[in-house]
Amino acid sequence: MSQVSDLIALLGLAAVAGAWLKFTRARERAVDEARRQCAQHGLQLLDETVGLRSLRWRRVDGGRQLELGYAFEVSAHGDDRLDGRLWMHGDRLASVSLPSVGEPLPGTPGGPPASFPDNVVPFRAKRPRIGH
Repeated sequence: MSQVSDLIALLGLAAVAGAWLKFTRARERAVDEARRQCAQHGLQLLDETVGLRSLRWRRVDGGRQLELGYAFEVSAHGDDRLDGRLWMHGDRLASVSLPSVGEPLPGTPGGPPASFPDNVVPFRAKRPRIGH
């Protein structure tokens, strides 16, 4: 009987290791996608990471697929932290939610041309808080 229980334990361990590797690859893909979306929308991905926030089954193309929801923080002006989210179906981006910001930063797609030397990006002055 111990051989059967050892085999079951080994199979369980292999399943956990396989799931861990799959989720690690999915997270790396989500980080890459978050970077791409931030660059496309003139935002800076803060901490260069995403965090898994939700797992759910979704109907995709007539079948069920696991949807992974990730949260991350972005900065629009260098002095703020705004929340962003993205949802992945496997290696494919299902949807993304980014904060809406005013004008794009200099040197970003859709923004004014960069007028600063080297690779230093100046921060904008803080906006005054209303009511404080």
